[in-house]
Amino acid sequence: MTVGGESRYARHLVLPEVGPEGQLALQEASVLVVGAGGLGSPALLYLAAAGIGRIGLIDDDDVDVTNLQRQILHGTSEVGEPKAASAERRISDLNPEIAVESIQGRLDATNALEIIGRYDIIIDGTDNFETRYLIGDACEILNKPWIFGSIHRFEGQVATFNYEGGPNYRDLFPEPPEDGLAPNCAEAGVLGVLPGIIGSIQATEAIKAILGVGDSLNGKLLVVDALSMRFRTLSFTKDESREVITELKQDTVESCSSDSDSPGGVMLVISPVEFVKRRDSGWDAFLLDVRRSEEEAIATLPGTDLRIEHNQVPSRMPEIPLDRDIVIYCRSGSRSAAVARYLVSSGLAKGEVYNLRGGIHEWSDTVNQNIIKY
Repeated sequence: MTVGGESRYARHLVLPEVGPEGQLALQEASVLVVGAGGLGSPALLYLAAAGIGRIGLIDDDDVDVTNLQRQILHGTSEVGEPKAASAERRISDLNPEIAVESIQGRLDATNALEIIGRYDIIIDGTDNFETRYLIGDACEILNKPWIFGSIHRFEGQVATFNYEGGPNYRDLFPEPPEDGLAPNCAEAGVLGVLPGIIGSIQATEAIKAILGVGDSLNGKLLVVDALSMRFRTLSFTKDESREVITELKQDTVESCSSDSDSPGGVMLVISPVEFVKRRDSGWDAFLLDVRRSEEEAIATLPGTDLRIEHNQVPSRMPEIPLDRDIVIYCRSGSRSAAVARYLVSSGLAKGEVYNLRGGIHEWSDTVNQNIIKY
């Protein structure tokens, strides 16, 4: 360790639980953070500051102004830049003594084992179930510990999986929910400081695991309620009856950009541009908004006939004219796809059922930029 390093890590070196040997262990460790967004921002910053010798990060997104309320790794000058590049530059500046390996891309079934296999510990900074199950399965195959984090409005969760023979993600959550029925933070909203709390706890778990100190969240789910400022810990165990994962299979949740066969027929997909063109030509389709009332107040598409929150559709079916063609939209096309599949599979829809591709976001990009993206 260099003299500069000794100065940089002085507060670690005087901790009995860390000391020179612990700091060397941090220097020799490697951590991969999947996602450089809300959770990844504090995790990456604190891992770099702590002196983790090799930090990997992977993200396929670009910085957007809507990210800046919580994704403190990035600034206004980085809007439009790939998050991977912005993150690498920021944490390299914070601690030039570490090695940073950034990947601008997406973790998927074709690369997960190779990428995850290069690191000691994995931190999940994603916001979708598909990638979480992918991380969990890959870590089970490779016997790698990983630290889960999630945020929703004012609540966050953290757990350490696959650590020292402990349970994995599928032991707590055996199967993913149907796509669209569990909205991410972009759809449900999130208190801006909450990812800072959860991501910092994730970094803490990683550092403790490297140092071999303290009690981990192995077999425990920490639930943080920021409104009441209450922390609860729920215990869970391995499901011994569960089949051990030996082969990587990416759990796919049907994309809103693809058609979906179902017992009652087929869910169709229509772009905002095509919808406007057909409606201007006299097409009398029923336009259904399946977002929450708070979202409706931000932006609503012209000609919307009715708004029913997506999880209330089954109980309010009589309000939907099932004898007409129906076009369903939400913020990005995920929840609307789930509702479209439900209507088709019910067998009650007599007309054609369409998911509006890309929802509010694609409408703003391709039809009318005055429609606010959020």
